[in-house]
Amino acid sequence: MSLSQKVQGCHQDRLAVVYVRQSTLRQVEQHQESTRLQYALVERAVQLGWARQRVEVIDDDLGRSGSSTANRPGFQRLMTQVGLGHVGLVLGVEMSRLARSNRDWHQLLEICALFDTLIADSDGVYDASLFNDRLLLGLKGTMSEAELHILKARMLEGRRAKAQRGELFFNLPRGYVRGQSDNIVFDSDEQVQAVIRLVFDTFERCRSINGVLHYLVAHDIRLPFRSRTGAAKGELEWHVPNRYTLSEMLQSPLYAGAYAYGRRRVDPRQHRPGQAGTDRRVSETASLLKGRLPAYISWETYERNLDQVAANRSAHQGIPRGGSALLAGLVICGRCGQRMAALYPNSGRFQRYSCSRLAVNYGAPTCQSLSGRSLDALVAALMLQALAPAALEVSLQVAEDLELERSALHLQWRQRLERARYEAERARRQYDAVEPENRLVVRSLEQRWETALAEEIHLKAEHERFLAVQPLPLTADERAAIKQLASDIPALWTAPSTAAVDRQAIARLMLERVVVTVQGESEAVLVACHWAGGVRTHHDLRRPVARLTQLRDHAALLARIGELHTEGHKAPTIAATLNTEGWRPPKRRTTYTPAMVRDLLHRIGVPVASHRSVTDGLGTREPGEWTIDELAVRLTTPRNTVHRWIQRGIVVARKLPVRAQGIWLIQVDETVLERLHRRRHHRVGHPTTLNHL
Repeated sequence: MSLSQKVQGCHQDRLAVVYVRQSTLRQVEQHQESTRLQYALVERAVQLGWARQRVEVIDDDLGRSGSSTANRPGFQRLMTQVGLGHVGLVLGVEMSRLARSNRDWHQLLEICALFDTLIADSDGVYDASLFNDRLLLGLKGTMSEAELHILKARMLEGRRAKAQRGELFFNLPRGYVRGQSDNIVFDSDEQVQAVIRLVFDTFERCRSINGVLHYLVAHDIRLPFRSRTGAAKGELEWHVPNRYTLSEMLQSPLYAGAYAYGRRRVDPRQHRPGQAGTDRRVSETASLLKGRLPAYISWETYERNLDQVAANRSAHQGIPRGGSALLAGLVICGRCGQRMAALYPNSGRFQRYSCSRLAVNYGAPTCQSLSGRSLDALVAALMLQALAPAALEVSLQVAEDLELERSALHLQWRQRLERARYEAERARRQYDAVEPENRLVVRSLEQRWETALAEEIHLKAEHERFLAVQPLPLTADERAAIKQLASDIPALWTAPSTAAVDRQAIARLMLERVVVTVQGESEAVLVACHWAGGVRTHHDLRRPVARLTQLRDHAALLARIGELHTEGHKAPTIAATLNTEGWRPPKRRTTYTPAMVRDLLHRIGVPVASHRSVTDGLGTREPGEWTIDELAVRLTTPRNTVHRWIQRGIVVARKLPVRAQGIWLIQVDETVLERLHRRRHHRVGHPTTLNHL
């Protein structure tokens, strides 16, 4: 069809739209001829018969890529106008200006064919509803997309080749600048170098990004930054530290002297429109050249920092996060392999390790649990035994670390004071250099000088407050005291000045994990310690349990008590005999007492004379009133549990004075017995209750 047959009156009655686009802002600034050529398409529309006032220019997409419709409001407005039937002709200098993606291009063709809209470029006018024109437009769109892929592949290949030589650099990290020969060198400012080194030294001590951040904020230490754009390009600025910046510094191989390219790969599935960088994921480095840059830390330190940052995540072991449990985060369940949580029930009075992950997530029964103090005591004794040969080295390292930390802080303050003094002197010299008659400049320089002096005075006051709270340097006597303490590791371990977090940090240095397996419901626990370096040791532990029936040898214990009673021994003698023979009670007590023996005799149905003498004097005893011993025997529960019910008001009782002591009388009927039975069975089914602590 000829041009006159394609352009008809129905097309000229609607708008002619000129679409203008450049891919980047640099092209808009430097390639102005291409932009001018696209705006000149307005004359082409006039030549095709459109009135000038009926020609609309859409240039909203200048500086935007055509690879997608996302972030292209101009193209979206064009599609909307065509879909509403307001456009008779779409003009672009070439098809690549309209779209670089076949998906977007064919969508435009489909809408233009549906609403009878013509498409024109510098070569001709096309009707998308005609087969030949549609075929040609499709071929042009395919070539436009292929051209984009060729350009990208060529640029990426050139970038990789340059990266493999270690010559491809973008923005340099903090602490580095470009030298006169375009090489990478340390920042010439000594304070910048000192702050960068302080960040890595602090991470060595704190072992967490959060710890480094709190340290820098507490001491008002800011991070250096060289401005990259604008009139102040290259000027040194000091920014407040933040978690993202510290994470980037600790995980950047450049600080270890290695050139790295390709640390993050692009994953289009993760891209979120309008949010740059969301499609980038950390991956293996494509190009890694060690020893190409001056290094702030060694490569071994860099790898150790990476491992520690990875371990600090919730799915890993992490660092001590508070609480008194020595092995928090290190205890593994020997039954299911899950990590056991450290619990502090009853407002922190007790401590337990409980495997409750399946119970919390899926409502399953608690796998196993045990008292935390008994396990901590066992492992602490093993750790102290292993630490004894290294006592002297520990003392020397402690003294050295204290001195290094203090000297680093004092260096930071000296450099800050020196910089403030320089700024004040510089402002004074500028003020002295100006002519006094030039009052406009003099007033401005005078104000700048006063501001610099005020900043110096404020910084000096802050430094004095800092010195007031800092301890004095270690004397020879203090060093000798440290060595003496280190020679007695157990005393240092239990000293009030040693915090729980310090013990936990030592445990993480010495142990990889501790696997515990409770034997059934008994008091026997198998403990496997996995030490750093691959050594494994196995130990037996006795945990406190709630009931006598949980003891593996409870039947033999009751038989032995009955045997001693048959021989005519009293409760104190039986208790002493049991302790001598190595029998252990179920709970935390390490020895049996006469009162405990009497409870056990009641349990096996043996009357005790001392108890009869007390209960025989109950002349005012009402029907339905039971003593603590009677209710304990009936419910097969310890006397302490019944006494605790009285204190908490779970049962109604009154205290009756008998001779020199009083005795509790509890009101009991069938309803109370049934309620207490249910309570007792419910408690037995939940190992984390008070009876199991």
